[in-house]
Amino acid sequence: MTPPANSHARTRVSGPYTVVEVAGEIDLATAGLLADHLDAATALAAPDVLVDLRSVVFFDCSGLRVLCRAEERALRAGGRLRIVCDQPSLRRLLGATGLLGRFPPLDSVPGTLPGSTG
Repeated sequence: MTPPANSHARTRVSGPYTVVEVAGEIDLATAGLLADHLDAATALAAPDVLVDLRSVVFFDCSGLRVLCRAEERALRAGGRLRIVCDQPSLRRLLGATGLLGRFPPLDSVPGTLPGSTG
């Protein structure tokens, strides 16, 4: 069951993907709000999850931990988790933490027009 939208995360379906749209600041205080949505999205059989980070203004190691945990769950369920990110600062964070290879960012949600949020 999909959790209700909150000020930091909401879930929607876009074609074959479960898209978790993330907004605002993701830190120790708010990472749990994102985790609720990712837990639900990765509970499906063979989930194909896209985490849309284009509306994030701050993201720290608490958010990275939630992403890594969700990706592990998706893989165990025979699926995958990818991120959508067009922000240089988040790409630098992924690179600095060694996670850029694990989460190579997509520029947009597949099947949407460039510049749209889906």
